[in-house]
Amino acid sequence: MTTATILPTAADLVALVHGRSVIALTGAGMSTDSGIPDYRGPDSPPRNPMTYQQFMGDAAFRRHYWARNHLGWRHMDAARPNTGHRALAALERAGTVRGVLTQNVDLLHTKAGSRSVIDLHGSYMQVRCMACEHRTSRIALAERLDAVNPGFAESVSAATGVEIAPDADAVIEDTAHFRVVDCERCGGTLKPDIVYFGESVPRERVDAAYAMVEAADVLLVLGSSLTVQSGLRFVRHAAKRGMPVAIVNRGATRGDDYAELKLHAGCSETLTALAGSA
Repeated sequence: MTTATILPTAADLVALVHGRSVIALTGAGMSTDSGIPDYRGPDSPPRNPMTYQQFMGDAAFRRHYWARNHLGWRHMDAARPNTGHRALAALERAGTVRGVLTQNVDLLHTKAGSRSVIDLHGSYMQVRCMACEHRTSRIALAERLDAVNPGFAESVSAATGVEIAPDADAVIEDTAHFRVVDCERCGGTLKPDIVYFGESVPRERVDAAYAMVEAADVLLVLGSSLTVQSGLRFVRHAAKRGMPVAIVNRGATRGDDYAELKLHAGCSETLTALAGSA
């Protein structure tokens, strides 16, 4: 007679974190319930994420990107925190969660009320000049792009509708007529202040994240496949220090071998249950 495998539940996660301080590491699966798609979820279509080399090396590629982003960032700006974001903020107020490290650029943790947040990959709301380092808001850039591309957003939406991809991007094909703008201060190339694939997270941000992990008792991974090193390094660091690692994700992750507990579940329902026990 065989014994059925008993899979971990939210109750097991509640027991693991009881009386302990938690740092949350979140990925794209945290925001899918807010209508923001991910790259690697079980139901996600194949997508090619932006690389730093593509963006910086090809003016035509940059034009294509900015045209798509000119539509897509508005969708991300309109997104609202889901029950998972709100539950995580409530857990911080209750003293269970000490902080959030997020790989997302959507600012939804901050919008939900989380106060101790490190945006590992930056945010969609800021734009950086690659020559002089001047930073400006995405709203200000939108006004400049609207001025040199009158009617663009309305004409594309009316003709084809707009499918939103991750990282404040919209899926449109005909962008040859779109005009880009350069830095108002020095004429340099503008880039979203987001860490692309092939680009490194700033050292001071990484150091602050390590310090946050080391100040807690448990690392809780939420909605991340941990495919990229920017998130996986913290799981390895926690495991090396003997900290329990718990993972909540629909599907396998690169950190599963380090996890004391792995839930194949959604973030929103799991965090709602965890907040209800706090």
